[in-house]
Amino acid sequence: MPTVVPIEKFLELSGRYPVGDVRTPAEFAQGHFPGAVNIPLFTDDERALVGTLYKKKSPRTAFDEGLRITGPKMVTYVEQARRIARDNTLLLYCWRGGMRSGSMGWLFETAGMKVYLLEGGYKAFRRHLRESFARPAHLIVIGGMTGSGKTDILHELKKKGEQVIDLEGRAHHKGSAFGSLGQPEQPTTEQFENDLFTDWRELDLSQPVWVEDESRSVGRVFIPEELFRQMREAPLVAVTLDLQYRIDRLVRDYALFDPDALTASIKKIEKRLGGLNTKNCIRAIRENRFREAAAILLKYYDKSYKHTMASRKTEKIFPLQLHGNDPADHAREILDHARKLNLL
Repeated sequence: MPTVVPIEKFLELSGRYPVGDVRTPAEFAQGHFPGAVNIPLFTDDERALVGTLYKKKSPRTAFDEGLRITGPKMVTYVEQARRIARDNTLLLYCWRGGMRSGSMGWLFETAGMKVYLLEGGYKAFRRHLRESFARPAHLIVIGGMTGSGKTDILHELKKKGEQVIDLEGRAHHKGSAFGSLGQPEQPTTEQFENDLFTDWRELDLSQPVWVEDESRSVGRVFIPEELFRQMREAPLVAVTLDLQYRIDRLVRDYALFDPDALTASIKKIEKRLGGLNTKNCIRAIRENRFREAAAILLKYYDKSYKHTMASRKTEKIFPLQLHGNDPADHAREILDHARKLNLL
């Protein structure tokens, strides 16, 4: 019989062996254990049929129908499992750690593989994830107006051995109306949380963890409430960078995109930007006057940022004027500033 293990042991084993998710393709697409491979016991329609029979007729009728569906596919299941297994070993889970993973685990063990099942299933993983994000962490938030290079600074801090969480990287979005340009498709919020947990569980939460200041939503996904609450209570190093450097960065990062894509992004904020500013900004882009367009946009984003900062606790905000335009130098300045403030 398969070995049933708690979430902590499952996480440990997942570093050595592949993980199979036996839920339906739709369940898998909504959110799954990071790196898992879908080996669905039922298709979406098949599971709906079995569920309907369970509710409207009887568990026995549903069970018999399930056997009729899965019987002819057993060889295919085993072939899939053998392809992804490592050292003839595989981890499996379903929604609650019940019949689906138990049945597939029995089948794979019968076929000669070693199988570990997640106790409580995917639901247990999600519960563990929530509890982990709620654990107190030594967060330090980097804030600053658009174009200040906060993400670049985070990457430089990581190069220097600091612990970093890149929310925008995991979200596949840079957080503004232009944030989706050049990015892969965003995951679901559920999958974003799952992928973020992969980074989170590797951290020593008693030591400083640097993160960029964000609103609760990053594009279409949302930061876990437990983590976002900690971010709002953490000290914030609010960096200031010369306007011309910020314009340089925006032009560097966005002028390469198709003008139609840039125009579409501008129209997302037309009501807040204002009709005249929108018109002038789009014209500037069409005429390759990107610095002028960036300057117009920064006036809007700066106003929005100041409004957001007004809602934060002033005693937790630590301003820092950055010099030059080198993220590596900025990372050093921020570390020196944090040490003087005893934030590290």
